[in-house]
Amino acid sequence: MGMMETIANDMKVAMKSGDKLRLETLRTLRAAFLEKRVEKRPSGEMTPEDEIGVLNSALKKRREAMEIFRNNGRPELADQEEKEGAIIQEYLPAQLSPAEIEAVVRNTLTALSASSPKDFGKVMPAVMKELKGKADGKLIQETVKRLLGG
Repeated sequence: MGMMETIANDMKVAMKSGDKLRLETLRTLRAAFLEKRVEKRPSGEMTPEDEIGVLNSALKKRREAMEIFRNNGRPELADQEEKEGAIIQEYLPAQLSPAEIEAVVRNTLTALSASSPKDFGKVMPAVMKELKGKADGKLIQETVKRLLGG
């Protein structure tokens, strides 16, 4: 079953249970998936990578909004964004721990013979390709910089 069908089924469950926050979050996700499908015309077929990309984009928006609300003294709105982010997180694959990310980065550094901050440009794309959807890009970037001594 594809992600769209899963979300549609979960929307029905949320409607029946009266969970308004979950329902609205799922509606927003469904709209994002439909936009991506239109963008991919003429085939309209979405790959699992496309689905993860849509979910990651939605989660990133929630995190950014949450930070803005917290910085501007709106904790109630920040809490709502945090709850929506948790709902979106349920549909993403399990995220790697910082230790697992560091292991992948170290392997990539060894494979590419990278050792200085100048190598960041060739290391980062290789690591991102391997960890796409499995870890937060910001955390990956910080780990690469730290290990390269940047």
